[in-house]
Amino acid sequence: MNPSESSSWFAHETAVIDEGCSIGAGSKVWHFSHIMTGATLGEGCNIGQNVVISPEVVLGRNCKVQNNVSLYTGVTCGDDVFLGPSCVFTNVTNPRSAVVRRGQYAKTHVGEGASIGANATIVCGHDIGAFAFVGAGAVVTKNIPPFALVVGNPARHIGWMSTFGHRLEFDGSGRATCPESGQTYLFENGAVHLETP
Repeated sequence: MNPSESSSWFAHETAVIDEGCSIGAGSKVWHFSHIMTGATLGEGCNIGQNVVISPEVVLGRNCKVQNNVSLYTGVTCGDDVFLGPSCVFTNVTNPRSAVVRRGQYAKTHVGEGASIGANATIVCGHDIGAFAFVGAGAVVTKNIPPFALVVGNPARHIGWMSTFGHRLEFDGSGRATCPESGQTYLFENGAVHLETP
């Protein structure tokens, strides 16, 4: 699709936008990025420079994909996901150059509001929970629960984050308050969730 064919989204002249992809209103695709046939971008997404979005990848609304990110078939993202510079998703657990494993892609879902730091690697088949926070350079080798903060290689769970991206400190009653939003969170049965008013 030629960028001039759509007035509802923008693509830089160096971007490659294949026929048969779907790009939501207000989205922007920057220099040297490639959106492949069958990819779906929600409304208001911002795709940085030198990004590859493969067939069947789905991004929700308002996703921010920073420079040099590779999103391969099998990856889906909810709304408001942040993917930091040069992070990468794999889609085959045992790749070999001489063995064709097309069609055997493992799926990975990144939940609403999650953030993945620069240079992180997400090994396929592991989901990232809503509002989780994956630190820069982390290597994710298992599922990450909602609101979890993980760092390192392999990624290890070291705390919990608010929807606004602040580390939560729980008191003796299992409550924590986000310093920016004032929202209260509960830690119960090994999981964190927003306290309903």
